[in-house]
Amino acid sequence: MLTVVPDDCPGQPGSKDGSSSLIDEIVREGARRMLAEALQAEVDAYVAQLAGERDENGRRLVVRNGYHQSRAVLTSAGAVGVTVPRVNDKRTDPVTGERQRFASAILPPWARKTPKVTEVLPLLYLHGLSSGDFVPALGQFLGSAAGLSGPVITKLTETWQAEQRAFAARDLSGVDYVYLWADGIHVNIRLEEHKLCLLVMIGVRADGRKELIALADGYRESAESWADLLRDCARRGMRAPVLAIGDGALGFWSALREVFPQAREGRCWFHKTANVLAALPKSAHPGAKKALAEIWNAEDKDRAQAAVKAFQAAYGAKFPKAAAKITDDVQELLAFYDYPADHWVHLRTTNPIESTFATVRHRTKVTKGPGSKAAGIAMAFKLIEAAQDRWRKVNAPEPVALVRAGARFEKGVMVERSNPQDQEVAA
Repeated sequence: MLTVVPDDCPGQPGSKDGSSSLIDEIVREGARRMLAEALQAEVDAYVAQLAGERDENGRRLVVRNGYHQSRAVLTSAGAVGVTVPRVNDKRTDPVTGERQRFASAILPPWARKTPKVTEVLPLLYLHGLSSGDFVPALGQFLGSAAGLSGPVITKLTETWQAEQRAFAARDLSGVDYVYLWADGIHVNIRLEEHKLCLLVMIGVRADGRKELIALADGYRESAESWADLLRDCARRGMRAPVLAIGDGALGFWSALREVFPQAREGRCWFHKTANVLAALPKSAHPGAKKALAEIWNAEDKDRAQAAVKAFQAAYGAKFPKAAAKITDDVQELLAFYDYPADHWVHLRTTNPIESTFATVRHRTKVTKGPGSKAAGIAMAFKLIEAAQDRWRKVNAPEPVALVRAGARFEKGVMVERSNPQDQEVAA
């Protein structure tokens, strides 16, 4: 009978380690072998590349020298035992005189867990898992508690706080954010005060890439909290965005008018739809949702304005408050129609922020012994940082630079500027 593992492999029926799953052991063994082969190939390539480096006696300066002490690395497949090949590099730096050292790009000397495992830790912390709970919670799931001790988690949070502080003080003069999304995220978990919230700003660079601009704590999304954040960004060199999108209830707008008065305002249809439906009876929700979709999903701005009038006619008499939520902000709600049609899907909501915090923003229960405010902000920062690696550029990124340059768009298409000389001839 053909077998893929030895009979005494942990997880086999009758083995001493009956609690282990055979398939988990196979996956971990495959990961261990692949990693060992990759590390071996990396070292062999390094040694072969420097084979010509020799001393005055003709001996090679870079040679293999056994193996480092074995260690366990925590991966998404569980704990994998790794024995890294050792390199004896006798070369010295001509400037500093220090010995050269081989540094593996696959597995740095300090690595005890893979980036994917590290990414999940801030999310679990925000969900209320304390540093002392990581070992029993993840140790059994991943097959090992290596690298997950309480002190290690505490040290990680301290490192993340330092990274967040450096991010909050970085220079913004070399980056141009054309579009900006702003929202206040009420994440009560791990924060000391229920009234505190996270002020989040995400922008679109001139090349179409989305990027976190700022993350700070605020007090009830107040105008002063937003003004402090915007002033700080302006001091660090941030330019005014062309268009800012956010919830109409934010104190952000008065702060934006103060700090960046030239920026245009846009309203989030996700928030606006919820506000309108809250002012209507449930029996009216299906029809109202369809009528609202006729506005934000219209073919162009003219048809959207006609849909606004239709909504006003249908609901204004019976539900004036619901209708006023649309008519009072109609210019801001339809602002996205004045930009490239490919960007409309991005500019009518604050979805980049909503989707990033979807897993944590609706959780309102404060865990026992909540952590510090600084730790909570640092965890949120790492959560966005991990998500940012997976963000796509906006659709059709090329016109973003044209928007910054002042190009005019009608019905989603750029309007070519007429030649002044042609106008004079026609006159």
